[in-house]
Amino acid sequence: MTQTKFSSTASALVRRAFLLCALLVLFMANAHAQTAPQRNQATAAAPAPTPALKRTTTRHEVRRFGYGGTLTIYSAPEGSITIEAWPRSEIDLTADIEWRAHTEEELAQLAAVNNFVIDESNIHFQLITTGTHDRKFMKHAAKKFPKKLLALPWKIDYRLRVPAALDINLFAGKGPIRLDGVDGAIRINADAAPTTLVMAGGDLTATIVAGPVRLRVPARNWRGRGADVRLLTGDLTVELPPDFNADIDATVLRLGRVENLHPALTPRERTTPTDRTLNARAGSGGPTLSFEVGDGTIKIKTMTSDQTTVTSDK
Repeated sequence: MTQTKFSSTASALVRRAFLLCALLVLFMANAHAQTAPQRNQATAAAPAPTPALKRTTTRHEVRRFGYGGTLTIYSAPEGSITIEAWPRSEIDLTADIEWRAHTEEELAQLAAVNNFVIDESNIHFQLITTGTHDRKFMKHAAKKFPKKLLALPWKIDYRLRVPAALDINLFAGKGPIRLDGVDGAIRINADAAPTTLVMAGGDLTATIVAGPVRLRVPARNWRGRGADVRLLTGDLTVELPPDFNADIDATVLRLGRVENLHPALTPRERTTPTDRTLNARAGSGGPTLSFEVGDGTIKIKTMTSDQTTVTSDK
């Protein structure tokens, strides 16, 4: 028992140290920007104009993939990601790719490197974005690529339909994320990503630099080990059914507050809620859903009857 408590405490301290370090870096960057001499601001180079030419294409891939496997996505620096569960043993992938450049020749050069590849086996499906953001890839695959094109904007919007019982590792950049109806071990690491998670269970671990983030649980009981959502800056909204059963831990580390608007959520024994902390129980309790925000608001409220999981088999 002592060892278990020690491990739990150590894990919580590691998570808190991560957010505090990130906040310190953000604070120092802001302080440096605010104290920069005015002459630097006056002489700073104007931002480069957005390239006038744009080319878009859509790729569609379908792969047989059974329940219980693992999906790993290394996304583009910018672009949205939508993952929805469906009742087929397949992964249906649609990718909308956009490149911008000043000439048709530059567009052709960008299209040759800014794309994606699929690496798959019976139990692991990897979606890997390639392009100018990856120095290692460019060094081996595009040695003579013009340096002036490295900073040109491009993005990929991914839409996937996957088996419901699936583990997911998601490494995302900037852009909206939506995950709907998947039960499994879910790991999300993202930059500035407005995120919507519709989940009834699984083992969720999410670390996101900037939100907002919304977690919607359309079931009375969480089917799985629990959830651990960490957000550096932004608002986190948790929507639960009126008769939900689980334990809830919510903490705001620096600036912000915790708002408990769920009538069935009451503080657990020997805990005292504050403006920035809440250790509560919903119904008869259950798996722990843990939420941490550096700067922002954690709002826990009742989910209305029309807020249901959106899935499709079309």
